[in-house]
Amino acid sequence: MTIDQLDPTPLWQQLAAIIRERIKAGDFEPRQPLPSEAQLQQEHGVARGTVRRAMRALGEEGWTVTVQGRGTFVAPRESWPEQPES
Repeated sequence: MTIDQLDPTPLWQQLAAIIRERIKAGDFEPRQPLPSEAQLQQEHGVARGTVRRAMRALGEEGWTVTVQGRGTFVAPRESWPEQPES
């Protein structure tokens, strides 16, 4: 998944969706650190504020946990929002 600059969906929502899907797919395991803001900025070609807003949204949803001075980590699986059965 990539950021689509022409999509009317806000960039932070697109980035949050990309990270959320990568967590669900197992690219990032529970308790694993996520890439830094700088890495996400460079990888997706977005501003720092965009990354911060996406990370804040993921934290509010229960996907991530931020530890001051250590970074942002994937939340334990039991903290994730309920997923519909496939």
